Amino acid sequence: MTGTTPRSDAVRNRRLLLEAGARTFAERGVGVSIAEIAQCAGLGKGTVFRHFSSKEELLAAIMLGMLDELVDTATTLLTADDAGGALREFMTESVQIFVRDRAFCEVVGRPSIQLPQVREAIDRLCEAAETLTARAREQGAVRPDLTGVDVILLLSGIKHTAEPLLAAEPQAWRRYLELAFDGISSRAGQALPYPPPGHLPLDGPRPG
Repeated sequence: MTGTTPRSDAVRNRRLLLEAGARTFAERGVGVSIAEIAQCAGLGKGTVFRHFSSKEELLAAIMLGMLDELVDTATTLLTADDAGGALREFMTESVQIFVRDRAFCEVVGRPSIQLPQVREAIDRLCEAAETLTARAREQGAVRPDLTGVDVILLLSGIKHTAEPLLAAEPQAWRRYLELAFDGISSRAGQALPYPPPGHLPLDGPRPG
């Protein structure tokens, strides 16, 4: 016999929804509606809600995959001999994602989603960034008052700085990333006038 089973249909529909959600969130940000995502996937709204109880749950599933990818990248770079170069590579790859994906920047740079697993994944990303930054500090590659949270916040800032230029000049972010590298280098001047944040601020209560 040929044809698909209910289980294989469900797997296919979930994949279509994740792909459509990733595409529409990346292009238009977190304001995209469930109806628009369903239309992009070629499915009905009811199918969306059979897989995800809310738009936030769908967004969380997509964001978690991307956050885990960045954490894995940071973890892999911990084995690099050149800690400054490793931090630079992590920042470059991260800004590329921020520029490509509007929703990712909105969730990580200005966290509004309240699902605990996303907040926890953002915390893991900050921890990974801090570990990379600590190695760079130890090697004297970056200024001694730089923290991992500083790095994550800078990534979002670089994207927002370049945003007015990106439609016409999609690589313009590289200019502002280079300016950020100069600012965090050990050659930078006097101490910063304000203490570093203890963590990346998140809307609502943080998990205990």
